[in-house]
Parts: sequence; structure tokens; C-alpha cells
Amino acid sequence: MRVLVTGGAGFIGSNFVEMALTDHFPEITSVLVLDKLTYAGKLSNLSGVADNPHFEFIQGDICDVELVNKLAANVDAIINFAAESHVDRSIENSSAFIRTNVLGTQVLLDAAKNLKVSKFVQVSTDEVYGSILEGSWDEEAPLLPNSPYSASKAAADLLVRSYFVTHGINVSITRCSNNFGPKQDPEKLIPNFILKLSQGEKVPVYGDGLNIRDWLYVDDHCAGIYLVLTKGLSGQIYNIGGGTELTNLELTNKLLDFFERDKSLIDFVPDRLGHDRRYSVDSTKIQELGYLASLDFNENLTKTVNSYLESLKL
Repeated sequence: MRVLVTGGAGFIGSNFVEMALTDHFPEITSVLVLDKLTYAGKLSNLSGVADNPHFEFIQGDICDVELVNKLAANVDAIINFAAESHVDRSIENSSAFIRTNVLGTQVLLDAAKNLKVSKFVQVSTDEVYGSILEGSWDEEAPLLPNSPYSASKAAADLLVRSYFVTHGINVSITRCSNNFGPKQDPEKLIPNFILKLSQGEKVPVYGDGLNIRDWLYVDDHCAGIYLVLTKGLSGQIYNIGGGTELTNLELTNKLLDFFERDKSLIDFVPDRLGHDRRYSVDSTKIQELGYLASLDFNENLTKTVNSYLESLKL
């Protein structure tokens, strides 16, 4: 299977590409990456596979119709990781989020339709569901996004669904919980706190720190996406969760303990606008495809911390 991976130089995309080209995903025979190389996409994220004969990189924009059509003509599947994804940035200015996350998805869907690409996987987020105080969302839950970022992802999801219903193309949507692991951009919570605490700096915690997130190790997420690519049913949505729910304060304390820092380095800052209180997804549906998340969050967090500390030495 020849796969076009959009946003493949970003955090999750580059981890997926590396796993695909190191025999973790046997049905994938070659990978073509399209990435604009904005702030979150770095060519260095793909250095481990740069010399692989089954890998090719193209710098470009998913909104470029001519380029997307040219690339889509030579692949069997498209996995769309490409997205503007930082909530704070979307609050400041949502225009780039609408362009990339909605218009870019439409361009990719049209290419998949017109060129008869066999499979299209849209990588989405649990944030499209909004906030849930008790229980967990299943895939039938209504979409109630609360930030411009999550609204743009919800719009893209609905667009993907419409191409399945209207045009009959083979699409699946994944909705993941909060990812962590190597190569994540340092503006995100875990890498940001790792870098600050390694220098003895204070870390900013929004509001009371009691917002709850379900943490998903990036390798587990990538494995789930592969299962959906190869086994997922057309027109279906699959939640991918990590199974470890922590308040932001609990996560911060774990990182403080790792660096042997005390709680005086916690800087409580004004809460984010529209800050969702809790996310939690029900992963039962994807488990039926064979998905199983890692059991040891602390071990994966340690691996993540060590990967960033190693990168600081380079």
C-alpha cells in the first residue's frame, strides 16, 4: 500500500511515518509525505527515515489543488494529519485554522474522489465533542466544540462524512485524546514543562489546574490509526484513548517529581478562554479492531522526558 501522509513532518505524523518505515505497519510499502513545514513541522523529525528508499518528502500546502492532485494520483491511501492544532493560537486568530483544517481537508477529499484513492483517513480530536464532566464520549456523541481550533476540526469531520454519504468514497475518522511523546512541539504542555523545569524555570498552569485530560502515548495513537487504515469500516468514526486521566495539576506534579523540583515552580495563570473542563473518550469500538493502549503511563512519560533531554544535548 502506497500512502500519502499529509502533515508527516509534524509530531504525530512523523512518528507514524517512522513506524511505517521500520516494519511496524507491514501493509504499508511506501510513504510520500506532504508538509508545509510551518512552526510545528520540522524536516529533522524525519531524519531517521530520510535515506529509506521507500520514503519521499515534498514540501507543500494541502490547499494547493494542483500539487495535491499530482501526489494523490500515485497513492492507494491518504492519511490527513495536516492541521493547525494549538488552541491558544486559534483563540488569537482563527483564520489559518479554517484555511488548513477545513479548506485543506476539502482539497484532499476532492483529490481522493476524483482520482479514486482507495482509502482516506481523517485524523481528528476528542475536542470536537466539547467538555464532559462524567462518563466518556462514544462515537455517536454530538459535536459541541468550544474553541475555534476544535470547531475547525469538527467542520472537517462533517465534510469528510459528507463525502462518504454523497460520493461514496471510503473514509474513516479517528478522534484521539491528548497525545504525548517524542518530537512534540515545545508549545504543548508536556514538552513545554520539560524544557522549563530542566532549566529550573516556573511552569504556567491555567486556572486551578483541575482540568482533566486523557493522555495517549503517540506510538499507541499511530498504531490505532494503522488499524483504522487497514481494518476500519467506511464511513465510521473511531475514538482512540490512552486510558490515563489526569488533572493538569497531577501531571505537573509528576514532572516536578521527575526533576526533583518543588511546587514553588507552579505559576497559576488566568484560565484559557473557553477552557474545556474534562475530556474522556470511550475506545471500545477501536478495541474491536485489536487496539490496546500501553499500560504504563509513567514509563512512557519517562521515555518522553529523556527524549527531550537528549535533544537538548545535540
